[in-house]
Amino acid sequence: MKRFSKLFTALLSVGFLAGLFVSNAFSDSTDTQFIPMVTYRIGPYAAGGSGITGGYIDYLSLINEQDGGVNGVKFSWSECETEYKTPRGVECYERLKNQGSGATVFNFLSTGMTYAVLDRATTDKIPIMSLGYGRTDTSDGRVFPYIFPLITNYWSQNTAKIKYIGQQEGGMDKLKGKLIVNLHHGSGYGRETIPILDVQAKKYGFTVKHLEVAHPGVDQKSQWLQIRQLKPDWVILRGWGIMNPTALKMAANIKFPANKILGVWWSGAEEDVRPAGDAAIGFRAAGFHPAGTDFPVLKQIKKILYEKGKGDLKDQTRIGSVYHIRGIIHGIVTAEAIRTAQAKFGNRVITGEEMQWGLEHLNITAERIKELGVEDMMMPLKLSCFDHEGGGAVKIMRWDGKQWEVVSDWIQSDQSIVRPMVEASAAKYAEEKGITLRTCE
Repeated sequence: MKRFSKLFTALLSVGFLAGLFVSNAFSDSTDTQFIPMVTYRIGPYAAGGSGITGGYIDYLSLINEQDGGVNGVKFSWSECETEYKTPRGVECYERLKNQGSGATVFNFLSTGMTYAVLDRATTDKIPIMSLGYGRTDTSDGRVFPYIFPLITNYWSQNTAKIKYIGQQEGGMDKLKGKLIVNLHHGSGYGRETIPILDVQAKKYGFTVKHLEVAHPGVDQKSQWLQIRQLKPDWVILRGWGIMNPTALKMAANIKFPANKILGVWWSGAEEDVRPAGDAAIGFRAAGFHPAGTDFPVLKQIKKILYEKGKGDLKDQTRIGSVYHIRGIIHGIVTAEAIRTAQAKFGNRVITGEEMQWGLEHLNITAERIKELGVEDMMMPLKLSCFDHEGGGAVKIMRWDGKQWEVVSDWIQSDQSIVRPMVEASAAKYAEEKGITLRTCE
């Protein structure tokens, strides 16, 4: 009986692990461009994982159905469920990196997983695309050739947010003497902007108080008690998942105004505000893309996929939501980098090493953005060996109780602060690891 019990437990465990992997019909084919999908559709952060993965798969499916792939090469993918747990993310990487034609590029949707796999992905020559998240100093491609925190990294985003706060106060000089609370998630992601905030506080003369909230973010009573006592001028909400609506409701309880809370984009989705009800009205968050269903690419996705039962999202009300749009942008960058690589290496399945070249030479122009049907959804993006970020600008959105409305123009990041910090941090990493900086043309 003991032996049977152990066998049953082992089989149950294998069955559970097998359930973490969902493959499409072509995932084992060497004739398709294989995209590993490391995600979290279950767990406390499922809204982000399911929405972004849904948009990513929708865009790859659209290219397959509408264009027959990129220059005739179709996409394939397999999902690996992590529940946003870093050890599972590492396991997913190892399981998926050699599947099918071999992994083209990884998108972990997790700063912790990106940190954990950074060295081995570089050794394996498989790019990691950490779009809008991840380790900020990987923006320096001379030290991190295979990591791409593209569009806007966390430090760039934070300088744009401080610029916006300065605008609201009547000028950057008006920040002097202000108190800003940085209410952040208790993770690598949450702590990522502490250094840049400290530098900006010194430069502009404001005081910053860092308050950490333990995962998953349900218990924030002590932090909001401190906020009530501190009476800050602004609160930066660097939340994730349930932490966001909880923070907004706690703010309402102590009568701290929602319009004095400014969130990161992981606090700026529909799922972050709707559970807070009226407490979220007036709350603002930074974003590098808007939400909406009027974009031509969304109309094509609805017509070609969802009207035929081929869309990924089960809840179709999420089509065009913030997370869904973000996933579509993941798909666009992936497809355009592959197209770029094919122009050099031929119209065939490309390798991870060739994808790295495609990403470093990626140039999505305003004209190309219009051709793709994503005008006003994303800004032009140009990467290089030296610069793996390629942008840095954000817009601020405000929740009106029903939807997000854009309330600012594009706010450029302050690279006079960000880039020297990026290079100093990357140089320190290179020294620790014995890395010789690449020479960029």
